[in-house]
Amino acid sequence: MTALEITLLYLLAAVLGVVVCRSLRLPPMLGYLTVGMLIGPHALAVSNDEHIVHTLGELGVVLLMFVIGLEFNLGRLHTMRKHVFGLGLLQVLVSLLLGVGLVLGLGWVLPSQWQLSWQGGLALAAALAMSSTAIVVKLMSERVELESEHGKRVLGVLLLQDLAVVPLLVLIPALRSSGDTMLIDLGLAALKAGAIIALLLRGGQYVMRHWLTQVARRKSDELFMLNLLLITLGLGWLTELAGLSMALGAFIAGMLISETQYKHRVETDIRPFHDVLLGLFFISIGMRLDWALVLERWPLVLVFVLSLTVLKAGLVGGLTRLLGASPGVAMRTGLYLAQAGEFGFVLLALAQQHSLVPAPLLNPVLAAMVLSMMLTPFVILNSNRIVLKLVSSEWLMQSLQMTHIARQAMSAKEHIIICGFGRCGQNLGRILEQENIPYLALDLDPDRVRQAAAAGHSVVYGDSIRLQALMAAGLARASAVVITYLDEPAALKVLHHVRSHAPQVPVIVRTQDDLHLEKLQQAGATEVVPEAMEGSLMLASHALALIGVPMRRVIRIVQDQRDARYNLLRGFFHGADDLGSEDADAQQRLASIRLSDTAASCGLYLHELALDNLSVRVLHVRKSNGHILHSQDNPQLIAGDTLVLSGLASALADAETYLLRAK
Repeated sequence: MTALEITLLYLLAAVLGVVVCRSLRLPPMLGYLTVGMLIGPHALAVSNDEHIVHTLGELGVVLLMFVIGLEFNLGRLHTMRKHVFGLGLLQVLVSLLLGVGLVLGLGWVLPSQWQLSWQGGLALAAALAMSSTAIVVKLMSERVELESEHGKRVLGVLLLQDLAVVPLLVLIPALRSSGDTMLIDLGLAALKAGAIIALLLRGGQYVMRHWLTQVARRKSDELFMLNLLLITLGLGWLTELAGLSMALGAFIAGMLISETQYKHRVETDIRPFHDVLLGLFFISIGMRLDWALVLERWPLVLVFVLSLTVLKAGLVGGLTRLLGASPGVAMRTGLYLAQAGEFGFVLLALAQQHSLVPAPLLNPVLAAMVLSMMLTPFVILNSNRIVLKLVSSEWLMQSLQMTHIARQAMSAKEHIIICGFGRCGQNLGRILEQENIPYLALDLDPDRVRQAAAAGHSVVYGDSIRLQALMAAGLARASAVVITYLDEPAALKVLHHVRSHAPQVPVIVRTQDDLHLEKLQQAGATEVVPEAMEGSLMLASHALALIGVPMRRVIRIVQDQRDARYNLLRGFFHGADDLGSEDADAQQRLASIRLSDTAASCGLYLHELALDNLSVRVLHVRKSNGHILHSQDNPQLIAGDTLVLSGLASALADAETYLLRAK
């Protein structure tokens, strides 16, 4: 097969894998791994030439390290320092020590059967110490757990693991040396890495900022993107030339750019390349699995899977408990971090490249890592059941939490329950306090809850998507529920609980735009307040006031728009920038259709067209003389009139065909 045919084959396989995973609500990474297994030389053997996809996969790792460097933020590290440099650092160091100790112990007990050196054990432990940032963060975001007690600890550990990859990329190649020269090679590699990093960070920030400013002044997106790739791959080439890893150079490039004003633009521009090439890297990982060998040695694979998940969950949970967390939080943290991670594959591939891990052991370990990642969504989804079953005190802790919430809400009647006490929730709380309207806010950030409660606000720690928390907050006695966080899945869960157990209580939902407006209303939302719509109303009111329109009329105009339930603002005119947006075809949009001289609609009255049957709504008709008429005016249409319609893309296309059909 030619290089083009192989590349097209891998891209097609990647597309199919991602589609299947999206359908099953699983991370795309699992689709890439599965596809790699199926088309690899050990399964369907579609192509035995892995060189092209391996090269592209290496570029994916380089861009992954670039993005990690781009997201490197000293302020973020300082905020999470307790979990990052406490729990996270302990987890990585103890994992490495346990890995080496286990290898030495097995070598002493089974000298004839266990051939792995302590260097290989260290490299293997480094690979298995990593957890999957992509899978865990996505699942925690969907479950609204990023600000929870275990969520903060999980994020801290993941952040430290990402940072630990940098020294490990320097350490693993040095382990291939013999005992006499290893310390010298390791010291030399560390010295070179330190010198390069110091040199680049010392004067590199000024050079990078000046260079990107000159490039940006040319106002060419192509030139800016070419420079990004040149900087990333160029620094990677320099570090590889110095005997280090390309990924280290890419990490430094990301750090340098993160200190410039172009950071956010770079993140947007590099993301498509990063995602596609990283997907090809995971395909190449899947292709390395020899399933015949895995099936032949399935007891060993099973032992590795159980050892990896159980021991890692126990280690992380034990360290979390040691640092003062409750048993339930400790076990949840361990369950969430029990799997292997994407950087583990990178380190394992590096260990294989330097012959630190023997081939007979590589496939069972690789299979165990893949299987542990596939099990992760199911473990996390059932984590609460597992914790409640294994931690006897968790029932008591949750009961105490519900009791605390119930005690706060005991005397409340006809109060408002605020789900989420962020900036929006706090502003709402202040307004309610000014009007002497009782409320109770539920939030999952313990620091925010402690500070807000100390300041006199009525807020308690609780998860608003749990029915028990809502009932303890007095849902049956509440006058309204307000969902202030921008999370559609969580809002739908709250709506389901309210509609099932207190259908008389109105629910107001805050959203970012009108994408899920109808879906939320169908789920039971009394009112949905899209920020984009309110922003446009405020812009209009300020503009009208500044050009001299009387304030009373401005207020009436804005109120009329709100009374019409945002009918004129649902949807928007789509352009080229919207073609790649997620769920673009499912969004309400606007369309302007101008009637030609030959259109059969000319001469008919608007109501005669019965456009409602086509699932579109007529917002207004702009006559050929510029006058605006609304649908209730039932104007007679003539050539040159423009109809402004609202609906889905397919319905608007049908309406356009219907309106412009020839006489």
